[in-house]
Amino acid sequence: MTLVVQKGDITELKVDAIVNPANSSGYMGGGVAGVIKRIGGFEIEKEAVSKAPIPVGDAVVTTAGKLPCKYVIHAPTMKQPAMRIGVENVRLATRAAFKKAKESGIKSIGFPGMGTGVGGVPLVDAAKVMVETAKDFEKDFEKIVFIGLNNEFVEVFKKFF
Repeated sequence: MTLVVQKGDITELKVDAIVNPANSSGYMGGGVAGVIKRIGGFEIEKEAVSKAPIPVGDAVVTTAGKLPCKYVIHAPTMKQPAMRIGVENVRLATRAAFKKAKESGIKSIGFPGMGTGVGGVPLVDAAKVMVETAKDFEKDFEKIVFIGLNNEFVEVFKKFF
């Protein structure tokens, strides 16, 4: 199956690339970005910042540092760090990540709940647009993983498969 939802830590995912729900500046402060930087190394942030500004609706690929994946795709859900956003930003960021991954020849990709932390988008709304978007790109990937730290994440995403 191409679309998979699972409970776990995105920094441990063995796929070609994981997605960072970034901000346009590329700085990786808190949330998923902060964990990716802490586990993978500061070089990930340094490379992302060097490619900034990254508009919402676009994405960049960087090294994955010490992570088990090969790349991190930085797809901004927000312009500035810690902004509240709407679900349309989640759709734009998810689509941008898929497009960048496809252009880069990436065949397996992992997504956290985009915009569901500091962005404030309800998990159910984010899951709906993320899965809808994934279905548009499903044929281009061998594996698309939605991964979250709790059972609620898994249950909500499964509703849209």
